[in-house]
Amino acid sequence: MEKKPFVTLEKVQEIVKTYPTPFHIYDEKGIRENARKVKAAFSWNKGFREYFAVKATPNPFLIDILKQEGCGVDCSSMTELYMAEKMGFSDKDMKDGIMFSSNATPAEEFIYAKKLGAIINLDDFTHVEFLEKTAGIPERICCRYNPGGNFTISTTIMDKPGDAKYGMTKEQIIEAYKILKSKGVKEFGIHAFLASNTVTNEYYPTLAKELFELAVELKEKTGANITFINLSGGIGIPYRPYQQPNDIEVIGEGVRKVYEEVLVPAGMGNVALFTELGRFMMGPYGALVTKALHAKHIYKEYIGCDACAANLMRPAMYGAYHHITVLGKEDMPCDHKYDITGSLCENNDKFAIDRMLPEIELGDYLYIHDAGAHGFSMGYNYNGKLRSAELLLKENGDVQMIRRAETIDDYLATFDFCDIFKK
Repeated sequence: MEKKPFVTLEKVQEIVKTYPTPFHIYDEKGIRENARKVKAAFSWNKGFREYFAVKATPNPFLIDILKQEGCGVDCSSMTELYMAEKMGFSDKDMKDGIMFSSNATPAEEFIYAKKLGAIINLDDFTHVEFLEKTAGIPERICCRYNPGGNFTISTTIMDKPGDAKYGMTKEQIIEAYKILKSKGVKEFGIHAFLASNTVTNEYYPTLAKELFELAVELKEKTGANITFINLSGGIGIPYRPYQQPNDIEVIGEGVRKVYEEVLVPAGMGNVALFTELGRFMMGPYGALVTKALHAKHIYKEYIGCDACAANLMRPAMYGAYHHITVLGKEDMPCDHKYDITGSLCENNDKFAIDRMLPEIELGDYLYIHDAGAHGFSMGYNYNGKLRSAELLLKENGDVQMIRRAETIDDYLATFDFCDIFKK
């Protein structure tokens, strides 16, 4: 699969007259089209809803696009809940617009989530008692399941839930359902996240089968009224050009078949399905654009950029691959080997290592693909680096600033109680 930027060199040269690099830029057209594909793929399920994982790209301008397309939000913190409330996701006309999935949760966050009418997703068995003592037990609730061991598709190990800190064992979730039912819960949901960034159409149907069978067992053993099942996230994107992207239509059809095989015969054909996608919803529709500032020739060839790991930390943190296009040189041969670096005082501050690219000249613009999820959101201020701007390429071709770049005053704002910087 060829990876093509959604902005041209000419467009970037126009943009930088107003907004200097580095910046993240997002494609409104791509985001909308993808959201509609997800909705269509699960349209066979009457209660289906996508709850966008706010942590992936917590920008209200982008989330509002998804809201217009019928999505809710999945929040994991007080700040995300606050933003969801301010954006109207807790309004009555949204109805169930917020899921709250967190772990090691402070009491005030449970209290706030319950106040907003969010669907609370309990991560741990002990949270049942904690929730009752702090916020009280709502009439509708969700519990997160962890089957332990390894999660496999065919003979391939996709991930190791047994090593993950999330969710309850089967015994715990059965007991939690019994206790919650006795305390007045009338509607139950199930949630599980068993693998991350899967690039296979088999993941969701395989996960769905496991959760659907669990739902039938829970209904039989507890008598609980299970009204929804959240398949969570995990549908990935092809970061590398040779990877085939997931086909959401095929995935939706695979889930439908399992739904009809497991839930319908058990009299559970009215169960709503939720998804909680972040990377799949936004990842390919965002990019980090940076400028080549320096070329260093020592034991290797280095290109130093005006962006760094503070703008996109996935390569430094995970060794993750992000494809890079040298704008304006898309058709030139990739016959030069470079490490593409930032300016942090850390040797892992590299967007690419030994990457074959066209010859890069100082002043060239590099387009780092698939930075629309877990890109800006994972940014930080190490070395006093300031977060850069976020821009939106609108459907009509205009560019809108949707988050301004930080300033030094922003960085020092939390010291406003002292007089040191006033001298």
